[in-house]
Amino acid sequence: MKKRILVIGGSGRFGSILKGLKTNYEMLFPSKTTLDITNFRSIQKYIKLKKPNIVIHLAGLSRPMNIHDRQIQKSIDLNIIGTSNITKACAEKNIKLVYFSTNYVYPGIRGYYKESDGLLPINNYAWSKLGGECAVQMYKNSLILRVCMTERPFIHKEAFCNVKSSFIYHDEVAKILLKLINVKGILNIGGPTKSVYNFAKIDNTNVKKIFLKNNKKIKMPFNSSINIKKLKKILKVN
Repeated sequence: MKKRILVIGGSGRFGSILKGLKTNYEMLFPSKTTLDITNFRSIQKYIKLKKPNIVIHLAGLSRPMNIHDRQIQKSIDLNIIGTSNITKACAEKNIKLVYFSTNYVYPGIRGYYKESDGLLPINNYAWSKLGGECAVQMYKNSLILRVCMTERPFIHKEAFCNVKSSFIYHDEVAKILLKLINVKGILNIGGPTKSVYNFAKIDNTNVKKIFLKNNKKIKMPFNSSINIKKLKKILKVN
């Protein structure tokens, strides 16, 4: 019998990529109405009915970044309380939990952050994801993925040339995700360190170069690049 993976938040951008994967797992993609992460009983009921072996948690509030300033309650309800509810439901049945966090939980100053480095989010989005991490960290049968990923091709018309990151495309993350199912702990997932502009122009030659200024309106780290040596060791790649 195939192992069953429950993908929560599978209707989003990355979830649509996962749906297209050929896999030896049975993949479940419930809608938001079928499984409401803000309702603990809803999660319990679905897990009892479908009996998944693994839960991949993608659900939550992400873009635009400033929505986490404008709608703080929604951000807390989805990214912190919702993640706590999922963690509690998995812990009840000892189900493996894979949680998608972000590289923005790091301070974003010097870059090349490894998993054991200190954390200091620069914006409310990252704080909300770190809040979710706090719940997941309490449950040992879990994997926290601090991911730096985006759509292919780069969807924005402009990209910062003085902001460094470690972007990787959604489809690339999807290909390696199932190889990490049995891993526990915390793991960075990303690509080589580049400026956002240099990354973007690889697949979008029309993207325009812009500069990020140090101001209070745009809360974005100047260097959120990550060390992926641990990931490479697990995948056994150079």
